[in-house]
Amino acid sequence: MYRFLLTPRWLGILALTLVAAAVMVLLGNWQLDRYRGRTAINERIDAGTAGPPAPLRAALPAPTDGAGTVGPPPAEQAEWSRVTATGRYDAANIVLVRGRTVESRVGFEVLAPLVLDDGTAVLVDRGWVPPAPGGAMAMPQVPALPTGEVTVVGRVHPTESGGNGVDRRDGRLETRRVTVDKLARQLPYPLYGAYLLLDEQTPANDPAFRAVPIGHTNNWQNFGYVVQWWLFAAMTLFGYGWVARREARRAAGLDAPKPPVDRAAEPATPAA
Repeated sequence: MYRFLLTPRWLGILALTLVAAAVMVLLGNWQLDRYRGRTAINERIDAGTAGPPAPLRAALPAPTDGAGTVGPPPAEQAEWSRVTATGRYDAANIVLVRGRTVESRVGFEVLAPLVLDDGTAVLVDRGWVPPAPGGAMAMPQVPALPTGEVTVVGRVHPTESGGNGVDRRDGRLETRRVTVDKLARQLPYPLYGAYLLLDEQTPANDPAFRAVPIGHTNNWQNFGYVVQWWLFAAMTLFGYGWVARREARRAAGLDAPKPPVDRAAEPATPAA
């Protein structure tokens, strides 16, 4: 009944079906890996809200080369952890990151290098400020940096990618993305390979700043793609089986159409 499945045509259909199903399973597995990776990021973000902060050097490798260089990136488990560092802000190299949105408003994030006792520095994101009147690109009013020794507690934020480089405007560095290695080239000291989102500061941070929220990744979207691709694979195999069964029944005459009934040939029913 199913000998036709061994013909070249049906063997070709089977091969295409298996390849398509295998590709869909692999795509589902890829999305599963992304789901696990994003879930791990969310767990690190949540874990960073608990427990005392660690010293900066315990979480981030210190830069070892000269001025204008950047240290190694943080280990994966150190990303989004809370750390503390003490140093002095460098007011001559404030960084404005334009086009940043907080609470549906576009403005600037303000970063400042915190220079440590050993001459290295780490960028500290002090928070978000709105632009000056005149549009989203108008230079904002930036509160002054505290002088003297400062102790900060912040979350380790991995460097961002992309961006069109770094410009200096009105005595400040300006960029679109916090790309640590590009910013390091503009600075007179070696820089750590990540930056800190400020949680606490002594002396206290200026209240004009709004804290930059840490958004969780949308891991459930990836989980939905996993289910979607695996369902497509199952439907592909089911479809092959359904078509093959229909063809077998047709060849065996089981699904032959019934002859039409000739209503004219039927005897008339006598009237009551």
